[in-house]
Amino acid sequence: MNIQVSPSAIPNSNAVSLTSMLDRDDYLTGLLNQVIATKTEGWLQELRQSAANWVRHSILPTTREEEWRFTDLSSLRKVQFNVETVNFASLQFDILPEAANSRLVFVNGVYAPELSAVSDLPSGIVVSNLAGLSAVEQQAVQQYLAQAEGAQEVFTALNTAGITDAAVVWVRKNVVVETPIHLVFISVAGETATISQPRCLVVAESGSQVTLVEEYVAGKMPTPQERVYFTNAVTEIWVGDNAQVSHTRVEWEGAEAFHIGKTAIAQARDSRYTCHAITLGAKLSRHNLEVLQTGEQTETTLNGLTVISGKQLSDTHSAIALNYPHGTSDQLHKCIVGDRAHAVFNGKVFVPKLAQLTNASQLNRNLLLSSKARVDTKPQLEITADNVKCAHGATVSQLEDDEIFYLQSRGIDENDARKLLINAFAAEVINKIPVPSLREILLKTVNNLKSLTNE
Repeated sequence: MNIQVSPSAIPNSNAVSLTSMLDRDDYLTGLLNQVIATKTEGWLQELRQSAANWVRHSILPTTREEEWRFTDLSSLRKVQFNVETVNFASLQFDILPEAANSRLVFVNGVYAPELSAVSDLPSGIVVSNLAGLSAVEQQAVQQYLAQAEGAQEVFTALNTAGITDAAVVWVRKNVVVETPIHLVFISVAGETATISQPRCLVVAESGSQVTLVEEYVAGKMPTPQERVYFTNAVTEIWVGDNAQVSHTRVEWEGAEAFHIGKTAIAQARDSRYTCHAITLGAKLSRHNLEVLQTGEQTETTLNGLTVISGKQLSDTHSAIALNYPHGTSDQLHKCIVGDRAHAVFNGKVFVPKLAQLTNASQLNRNLLLSSKARVDTKPQLEITADNVKCAHGATVSQLEDDEIFYLQSRGIDENDARKLLINAFAAEVINKIPVPSLREILLKTVNNLKSLTNE
């Protein structure tokens, strides 16, 4: 596999000179001290130490920064988080039948072999935690782990500084994997507020094909309680020449959770990457989705759906850097916002002069279900190439009275009419997910959210 990383416009927010003062942010230093791993020898320790140095020279983002002006992290600063281990035996979670024997499970960032199953996999694919890899495989991983563009962003660096293990999916050259790979990251809050830092590395070598489901959930305990916890997740995906990756990411954390996630993708020549990003949970969530084109004729499809209510805040920031000719990108992000919830979408597409004959489209559609619901949207194209086809747009609307009246005239009551219209809005994204059982679960979840149909 030959992937070369070239400079891009993807930002490294909060990156500062290493000549500046250490420990600029006491709260951030406290988080670092909680997650930092016991010192060991070798390449992983060097990686962690380098990231820790960046964290010590950084500060948590504030609303004074353009990239974070709608997402206030002051509520995060009020909580002191700790690292806690959990008894795996009492945990419950949904198993996808299509991936019943192709599943890795991590609990609070720790690999749970008792809950994992990887017996139904063809030859030519490695699905393992980092510690379970052979010496040869670990040496190969060194070329990719924490090497994606944007590694110095503060939350990404914090995750790297605390790496002890990771989910690794490696697909060999020309191997086609028909079975979906299910990566489950379960967060369980203890007696005190808990922080966990899941890490995932996916490498699809040239000519390979794989389908991934990456899921972030709150652990279902026998006596469930909503407690505060913080998930800081990073996923790196390397798509080789003529490889194809279909990636579904579902976030349905607990009601009091904080979730900050990074997905960084590098696409080589003639590769195809599709992402279905579904956001349902967490009190405050942020997903940074960054795609870097490293060769010609790539195809990138990003489908997103955010469904929030109550006082949830959900922020999606995406950046697509199309650095070579003949690239295609198509992005649709939809938000359904109820009660006093607040959705944020910022999507950037960079098309420099070298990226001639690029075809890029971006659309953000938002449905507000109450007068107190709020959305801030900013689709953004930055184009210097002169022979391209690019378009972007955003819409914000409410349920139309005449549509509800029409359904009522057919014998459907108002609440069911609203539910039908909401489900239809969400289904445009959910129905594109290639795993039938997950589609069904998500459609039922949206249908059963009572807070979306009652103003």
